[in-house]
Amino acid sequence: MKADVQENKSLVLIVDDEPFIRMILRHFLEREGYKIVEAQNGIEALTVFNQLHPDIVLLDAMMPDMDGFECCTQLHSLDCSKYTPVLMVTGLEDQESVDRAFEVGAMDYVTKPIHWAVLRQRVKRLIEQSHLQQKLEAVNVELQRLVTIDGLTQVPNRRRFEEYFNQEWQRMKRDQQPLSLIVCDVDFFKLYNDTYGHRVGDRCLQEIAKAIKEIIKRPADLVARYGGEEFAVILPNTDTEGATYVADKICDAIRTLAIPHKNSQVSPHVTISVGFTTEIPQPDSDLEEMIAAADRALYQAKAAGRDRYSSNH
Repeated sequence: MKADVQENKSLVLIVDDEPFIRMILRHFLEREGYKIVEAQNGIEALTVFNQLHPDIVLLDAMMPDMDGFECCTQLHSLDCSKYTPVLMVTGLEDQESVDRAFEVGAMDYVTKPIHWAVLRQRVKRLIEQSHLQQKLEAVNVELQRLVTIDGLTQVPNRRRFEEYFNQEWQRMKRDQQPLSLIVCDVDFFKLYNDTYGHRVGDRCLQEIAKAIKEIIKRPADLVARYGGEEFAVILPNTDTEGATYVADKICDAIRTLAIPHKNSQVSPHVTISVGFTTEIPQPDSDLEEMIAAADRALYQAKAAGRDRYSSNH
């Protein structure tokens, strides 16, 4: 048990220009089980903070050159300071100083002479709150991910598709760059489900999602499950030539999977029909119309015999 406690010691940064104050704070906090690092002024504090990312900062308000208030302001401008509480240690207890401490981002303050039992509780509480906040944010990020991912295929869902398409539409409109949209529909999928059953149908969709995902490599591109057996691909900064290449690769990749489909009317294997459109969004153009154009292209691919791609400009 003792070893675990050693491993998980929180790191406290003590910032004070008086060596004696630093020493007594160090002795007290080490006895409470914390690891300690010291800085004798604000400049040094910023350097140490950047290097070691402490769990809490005990910051003296009154220091020469850069006082605690200015130091606290600068600490909060650092990228890595998001979760690190600052506890101001001050000889001042007038309202103006207390207000200022909170204004510059201190989470709490203690006054000199230090009341040790109060300091002990405040350090403990601030570190616990900070750790809890980090955990909550991590959980929220994961929940957000789950809300936007399709449970079966593990690619983004329709909701995420709509969010992202809107975002990229606006971005391409601003930059006057081409945006391509591909929609795909698994051929005769109802027949496939009727022939092999829904569990096998689910596995088929998983394989198809994986195959499409492997083609779409750029970080800004997005593959989503658009509906039952429909997938959509958003390709920002992609012209007609680029979209044609991707559409062709998708059709080919699904053929290569060679998933048996004995009742398909176009092939002994599962195939996919693909429609796409490319546009440089204009101030008066309509996002919904672009989706409709890709859908029309998909319809053309199906009408022409499926297992192919078609474009709509």
